[in-house]
Amino acid sequence: MIMNMKKNSIVYMLILVFGLFSCKGLVEGINDNPNDITIEDIDGELFLTGAQLANIIVQCGHSNRIAGLYSGQLTGYANVYGAVYGYNISTAESNGTWSRAYVGTIPNIRHIRTVMSDNKLIVGLTKVMEAHVIGTAASIYGDVPYRQIADNQYPDPVFDPQNQVFSDLIILLDDAITDLNGATNQNLPVDIYYSGNATKWKELAYTLKARYYLQLKDYTNAYTAAQNGISTSANNLKYKPLGNASEGDKNLMNEVLSGSRAGDIGTGNSYLMQLLDPLSGVTRNNAKTDETARFGYLEVDELNGDANKGIAEAVEPQIMASYQENQLILAESAARTSTFAIALTHLNNVRAYLNSGAFLNSNFSGFSYQYDPYVASDFDNGGIENLDNINPTRALLREIIEERFISGFGTYMPFNDLRRLMKSDSDVSVPVPFNNGTQTQHVQRLPYSDDEINANGNIDADPGIYTVTKVNQ
Repeated sequence: MIMNMKKNSIVYMLILVFGLFSCKGLVEGINDNPNDITIEDIDGELFLTGAQLANIIVQCGHSNRIAGLYSGQLTGYANVYGAVYGYNISTAESNGTWSRAYVGTIPNIRHIRTVMSDNKLIVGLTKVMEAHVIGTAASIYGDVPYRQIADNQYPDPVFDPQNQVFSDLIILLDDAITDLNGATNQNLPVDIYYSGNATKWKELAYTLKARYYLQLKDYTNAYTAAQNGISTSANNLKYKPLGNASEGDKNLMNEVLSGSRAGDIGTGNSYLMQLLDPLSGVTRNNAKTDETARFGYLEVDELNGDANKGIAEAVEPQIMASYQENQLILAESAARTSTFAIALTHLNNVRAYLNSGAFLNSNFSGFSYQYDPYVASDFDNGGIENLDNINPTRALLREIIEERFISGFGTYMPFNDLRRLMKSDSDVSVPVPFNNGTQTQHVQRLPYSDDEINANGNIDADPGIYTVTKVNQ
């Protein structure tokens, strides 16, 4: 089915670029009838924006919100999000994400690589994008088609083992890094992620390598890769909306809440909000930590999109990979494989960033916040981060993972961590409660696309949302 849809990718890309985000300058000189457009009519690099927009929806759209509902980040109140929150989800909910990964992203970036094979920057960054979108698919679904996609020999591509896909993507990222090492920066407006900055793309490649090694529980290689990952918040991978409501160019959470889904989804009294609330019984506020500003910034008002002034404001960027994630990979991996002191240093790097207030927009810059550096004694028995007297290194690891849970809001990180740590590290994982009193197990994966199930002869039915994926067994 993936191959059958490939022929439509050019039209799909044009719809994304010209309709959703109104990049009007790209259509000059092109016939208005999409059926008359051929690939040869369009410069290879002009496929890039459409592919990046499709990837944004994979990373920040509907499936991301569903993952938030199942990992203590968001609360579903009504309609589709209310049903999903109650563990009632159909395969149709994955159609949009699946299509944007396998039709909106992969065919376009592979076409770019074919027609611009002499441009090391383009070749390198498209490999990073491929690893990003397929890695996310493998993270949330489990086994996914990869080796046989975009190959005319395989109209029904097989579903490759999840761990094999991650290993393949790590090799692809190594190839991308080699390309980017030989690339120079270019003025590339169609690159709406990094504008042609080779250094930023290379850092992203290393962070994605570290992310996938972490999901494979290969903490030694995760630490090695993250040492060259995103080195500053200025190099974060973001979707940066312009906030033009008439053109649909808005923060995707804001767009949902400003439209037909107002009242359907928000943070509510989610476990995320409880951790940030100084008055809750599980608050993470302490003598060195004041989460007042972050509580306000991360709160999502479900009733009125325009009332959101923080992470769901119309023009607020949405993070897809970040300095915080990279430092927290270093912190967790060091706590597991190196020394307490090194792990603590990386955690304190994140706290120093938070203490700068740079993560807030201007609406919350005047709110109180405090993230003083932790010292080793804070994790000793009876310390402010070890009131239950567990092993100090485990107490540090627990704090690192909790910080990942907070810093990862709006990404798949909390959902991935919940499942990764459930079996092996229940003593330090975030104890996300169930959404109702009758539930006995957490969701382990999102369902495959209904469209793919109906069209691909290699899959008869979805295995169910409680089936543990290979890397988490």
